[in-house]
Amino acid sequence: MSLHPDGAPVPAGVTHVMVGFGAALLPDLDRLLPPGSLLIVEEPDVVAARGLLPRAAEHPCVAVLITAPIHDEDDLSAMLAAVPRPPAVRAVLPGVEYGVSGAAALADAWGLPGAGPAAARILRDKALLREAADRAGIPQPRWKRVAGPEEVREFRSGTPDGRCVLKPANRQGSLGVQLLDAADDLDEAWKRTVGADEPRLRARRLLPTTFLAEERLDGREVSVECVVSDGRTLFLNITEKLVQGGRHPVEAGHQVPAHLLPAAPERIAVVMEQLVEATGFRTGVLHAEWILRDGEHPQLVECAGRVPGDCIHELVDLAHGGSLVADFLTVLGGSDAVTRRTPRRHAAIRFLDCPPGTVESVDGTEHAGAVPGVIKVHIGVGPGAYVGTVSNSHERVGYVVATGESADQVTTRVERAAASVRFRLDADGSGGPAAARTGTPGHDSTGRSTGRHGGGERS
Repeated sequence: MSLHPDGAPVPAGVTHVMVGFGAALLPDLDRLLPPGSLLIVEEPDVVAARGLLPRAAEHPCVAVLITAPIHDEDDLSAMLAAVPRPPAVRAVLPGVEYGVSGAAALADAWGLPGAGPAAARILRDKALLREAADRAGIPQPRWKRVAGPEEVREFRSGTPDGRCVLKPANRQGSLGVQLLDAADDLDEAWKRTVGADEPRLRARRLLPTTFLAEERLDGREVSVECVVSDGRTLFLNITEKLVQGGRHPVEAGHQVPAHLLPAAPERIAVVMEQLVEATGFRTGVLHAEWILRDGEHPQLVECAGRVPGDCIHELVDLAHGGSLVADFLTVLGGSDAVTRRTPRRHAAIRFLDCPPGTVESVDGTEHAGAVPGVIKVHIGVGPGAYVGTVSNSHERVGYVVATGESADQVTTRVERAAASVRFRLDADGSGGPAAARTGTPGHDSTGRSTGRHGGGERS
């Protein structure tokens, strides 16, 4: 496969356009779309850094890859000029978080269903989302835009316990997010957050960003995945989330369906409807995160206008049946023929944890795969790879996915499988075999914050 030449006609068979290379979505799109029917638009820097040309060629559905400045979210006119409209195009979808605004702009320019440019812009800027939620009266933490450590210090001094969250307003996967206590050094914390980068996932030119300080909330955390058509929710799922302890609130696991107090599901559904209205979201998939105060009162963490990462869409499919990605294509194609499904099974993912050091070997993957109900074991590092402290979603070393007939059964299976995988470190690490550690149920009940972007895009 080669890059699409400027001015050359788009292949006649292209019916769908994906903005941002969505590696997690492409296996689904290969099943759902005819060969040669997908055009992908991505930043030239990202194409080079991730070696996307040969990766795109591995997928039968992909017809062509076009480069365009999709990360210039304040002015997408150059992207609109660079991407020719395929004559047979039926839908435009974001493949990754950084493609949400570009996909909405293309769909709007071509008269196709989509999130809408205004809604996409709100969903891509956590400060704008906070403002929209405030106007709508949606429960959420106290927050403030901050431009330096002194402003964070001032905000933290106004909290009752001296704790706060510091985070970028337009990043993903918990990048740069920190949970700060009263004694933490804010000058050092500010440098960490401002310096957090994704060189393989972002254009290398200077891109604007802002930063937020927020109140830290305690409580169980869930995400809500819903399919929306012209502002109407057609399907809704609630995912239970586990989060690792410490300063960096990276997800340690997800489970579908969430186990909730009786009043929680209805309250969550109500605030999701309010969020759709507050953002003006038109058509697509929303992935919103909420912290449940007292186990049943949702407080908004943040919201993305795309299919979630971290294999959550696969968990939804395993639990409910059907296909969340197929539903996504259905509504983007102008139809509301989406079935309201309820969970028939339970599904869970646990992310593996390796102590810091250089990996010598990874053992136990066969044992993990042999655990009943386990359907996937993924190891993202190999011998010679250096593993540091996990501070964002991209730094996790692997995961296991399992299903079960009950919440207890799937929890037992997925944690048994995760515990079977062992990372052996060489002399540069802590030495000897180290069992993979997973999130535990206690992680979602204390110390949670409003500081993360729950999809956790993976490359």
